[in-house]
Amino acid sequence: MSGIGGGQQDVDIDLGGLFRAVWARRTRVLLATACVAGAAFTTAMMIAPQYQSEARLLIESREPEFSGSNQLAPMGSDRVFDESGISSQVQVLRSADLIKQVARNMKLHERKEFDPSAEPSALSDLLVMLGVKKNPLDLPPEERVLKEFESKLQVYQVEKSRVIAIAFTSKDARLAAAIPDEMAKVYLSLQSGAKLDSNSEASRWLEPEIANLREKVREAEAKVAAYRASSGLLPTSETENFATRELTDISTELARVRGERANAEARAKGVRTALADGRAPDTLTDVVGSQMIQRLKESEANIRGQIADLSTSLLDGHPRLKALKSQLEGIAQQIRTETRKVLVSLENEAKVGQLREEQLLQRLNTLKAQSAQAGEEEVGLRALEREATAQRQLLETYLARYREATSRTVANATPADARVISNAVVPSTPNFPKVVPITVVAALATFLIGCVAIMLGELFSGRALKPISVVEPEASEQLPAGPAEPNSGEPMLALAESDGPVKDLEPVEDAKTAGSDFSIEFVAAHLLDQNIRSAVSVSPGGDEGSTATVMLARLLAEDGRKVVLIDLSGSACPTRLMAQSSALPGITNLLSGDIAFAESIHADRLSEAHIIPRGNSDPRTAMRGIERLQMIIDALTNAYDLVLIECGPADASAVTRIARREGTEIIVSASSVSDERIVELLTDFGEAGYRNIVLMTGQRESDPDFPDRHAA
Repeated sequence: MSGIGGGQQDVDIDLGGLFRAVWARRTRVLLATACVAGAAFTTAMMIAPQYQSEARLLIESREPEFSGSNQLAPMGSDRVFDESGISSQVQVLRSADLIKQVARNMKLHERKEFDPSAEPSALSDLLVMLGVKKNPLDLPPEERVLKEFESKLQVYQVEKSRVIAIAFTSKDARLAAAIPDEMAKVYLSLQSGAKLDSNSEASRWLEPEIANLREKVREAEAKVAAYRASSGLLPTSETENFATRELTDISTELARVRGERANAEARAKGVRTALADGRAPDTLTDVVGSQMIQRLKESEANIRGQIADLSTSLLDGHPRLKALKSQLEGIAQQIRTETRKVLVSLENEAKVGQLREEQLLQRLNTLKAQSAQAGEEEVGLRALEREATAQRQLLETYLARYREATSRTVANATPADARVISNAVVPSTPNFPKVVPITVVAALATFLIGCVAIMLGELFSGRALKPISVVEPEASEQLPAGPAEPNSGEPMLALAESDGPVKDLEPVEDAKTAGSDFSIEFVAAHLLDQNIRSAVSVSPGGDEGSTATVMLARLLAEDGRKVVLIDLSGSACPTRLMAQSSALPGITNLLSGDIAFAESIHADRLSEAHIIPRGNSDPRTAMRGIERLQMIIDALTNAYDLVLIECGPADASAVTRIARREGTEIIVSASSVSDERIVELLTDFGEAGYRNIVLMTGQRESDPDFPDRHAA
């Protein structure tokens, strides 16, 4: 890492040196790469090739078109083939029984590939004799074949589908394709056979149940018939029995008789009223409708006609006219007589209707009593009918299921719920080993490992590390070593080595700083670039150096940083320059425990920076709590971007008590101090173990807007 103060390291990694080291040993790396690639190629060529082929099954519900359940099932229903159902089918394909069936069908026990333990090697026999390895021949041949078969088999569900893939690896390409097809065939046969077994079991179970139900239905229907006969509830229709039907008929007849009687009474009353009033009876319907009266009316009309004819030629006293008039009076008397007969007939009809009504009422009352008793008896009858109906419906259901089950017991009547959508194909290229990829990967890995090993060796040996040099921004040449001449005006080295006195002085390099000396702006830029959180300022020149520290704090505050300055100087110069009053409580009050933490922090009167003044408590009392100072600094570090501690003209031993935090920067504010004094001070800090030391002069770079801005 490079930069002012050196951070925590004084060396950097020389990337060019690393690549030069690798290039210098390129022959070894390439030779090793070629050797490993050749070995990998030879090994891959010597390995027996393995071929892999794959068949695929689609799991779906399959029912024959003539099946009743298929017609009732909704289109596209896959009732059991959800995610867990497909996983279950995968386990069925991996089951030991199915694999054993495939192994027997294809006679895999006769192949050495599936029973390598049948001819064990000498090493294997030795390990068995020593008891290190279990004798593989102790297992039955079928179990050994099963174990080898499972190691070559892959059955998995294709993602987000109902497709199951069956992949098999073998040294024989034809066998690698034949085994997945055979597994699919056996699986479909087992599934179809399972359905046939289910239908056969259902048929065998339904036969005695149907026979038993038939007997129960016969008994239930016999009980209904016997109960109906004993209670007289003979049926006349599906919803009525004899008593109910008779009651309905009587009610209908009674209504009809009542109507006829009322009609006869009304007609008789009309005839009677007409006779009493002396009105002509021939105006009544019943009188006019009488045939006798109609004949009398015809005779009366003839006589009246004769009288009218004779009246034109004869006088009223003529015997002929008298005879005709006498006949006319006789006919009128007969009409009245016949009218009375009609009246009597109507009255008799009304009386007959009344008698019929009374008889019907008596019969109706009798039937009502019988119907009430029949209703009570029908309760028991309905219970027996419901039992018979339930038994009959259950029998019909069992018969339908039995017919369906028996129709599916024939061959090919129940297809498996799966079908082959992709048969295995004989592979033309081996699945393993892939000679070219293995060779390329081995060569590439060897090359990379070789390069990394060389680089690590260079780093651990220190040959790839280079010291950090600090150069002047506007000059690329180094100044001569040793202290500068007094009053030369040249900026001096800001970094002191931690393991001894200052060895040499070099110009400072900072590309982001426009100045060419250790100005306040230069130090502020360094603190910002290195993201320094806490810094201790030592001012060997007294208040002039403390003033420069105040300027540094204000400059950082102008740059938008949250800065707090702690005044630990004996002269309280920062307090006088920044605080509103010199009597404000500060760090001595805080160390003495007289005030709260927040009461010690005050705002700068000329900037956005904050200050913790020296305070007005007894310094001796405050020094007793000096151990709490580091805790105060740590707390401020969490709240501020930079904590700046001004110590005045302190030495290295005094600074040690407050510069314990790792990464704390030491700033030597050396305004108007001789170079010999600066070198001496840097040497003292270096011997005390401080590595991050920054030199700061009391000057600020010129500002065109403020040409005389050089003081706090």
